Amino acid sequence: MIANRHETVPDRVRALLWRDGGLGLLDQRLLPQRLEYLWLSHPAEVADAIRRMVVRGAPAIGITAAYGVVLAARAAYARSGERWREELGTDLDALRAARPTAVNLAWALRRMEARCGRQSGDPEPVLLAEAQAIHAEDIAANRRMGELGAAFLGAGSRAMTHCNAGSLATGGFGTALGVIRSAWAGRALTKVYAAETRPWLQGARLTAWELREDGVPATLLADGAAADLMRRGLIDWVIVGADRIAANGDVANKIGTYGLALAARAHGVRFMVAAPVSTIDLETPDGGAIPIEERPAEELLALGGQRVAPEGIDVWNPVFDITPAALIDVLVTERGVLEAPGRLGIAALCQAA
Repeated sequence: MIANRHETVPDRVRALLWRDGGLGLLDQRLLPQRLEYLWLSHPAEVADAIRRMVVRGAPAIGITAAYGVVLAARAAYARSGERWREELGTDLDALRAARPTAVNLAWALRRMEARCGRQSGDPEPVLLAEAQAIHAEDIAANRRMGELGAAFLGAGSRAMTHCNAGSLATGGFGTALGVIRSAWAGRALTKVYAAETRPWLQGARLTAWELREDGVPATLLADGAAADLMRRGLIDWVIVGADRIAANGDVANKIGTYGLALAARAHGVRFMVAAPVSTIDLETPDGGAIPIEERPAEELLALGGQRVAPEGIDVWNPVFDITPAALIDVLVTERGVLEAPGRLGIAALCQAA
């Protein structure tokens, strides 16, 4: 455990590991009751784990898919030798279709495919090096975002976050929680609030657990209590991650983010999005063009295995919502910070070396 917040920036949680030729995913469906890794050796298992939310969070999904390509290429090369590329398409399609909203998934697969096209002989060493580079670059980017975002928080700030945008959602350190970690270590933050995030309770199960593991005290609250907390003047910043950022700066993030942004604007609370440049999709013009995943009705009909809704009731269960760029005060990326993000600033970030 971290002894106190003044020694280092706490960061000990990891959602995924590559070890002994296999991919280990911390099964986030079991947290906080059990800490258990699933060890995968086949690409179909990786796609299924992404789909079933063993791993979640856009950056972590992208990294996981990159390692899935390594496993796919290994199996194809074992079967077909130099003709391994001809067999790779089906596995790549399965990985690509596992979660439609998180743009990092497609970004990581494109990067891995580019390496496949230039590789001769056994593809595993080169592809593994590329996947590990994606993983390491994500952690470095998160640490940079943590520094940049924390610089906006004045001494004595109080922050709220939604869903989980921490180490569990990334290669390590986190996006929104990276900012919170850095601000806490730098003594800028005095209070951290985590919204519960229904229906999967990522805030309650994951963010609260992750912050506790790293010795950062947090207060959990019901989603419906957030606006009143702002009305009482107890929040200075809302800090969230993103699953996709459109070319105009609109952001897709966990359902409930839009409501928090509206409440923040109404109460003079500043709103920050922290996400790597790989989350930006210049081919998506605005939030209305972002595909929004919908999940099974059972997630709302039951809680902890106990049915909580009447038989026959209709269910609408979108995973994400769209926060317009006009409601975002600060967008933090590893390449720099945009205040009041818009189309020109987003394009400049993507073009920066």
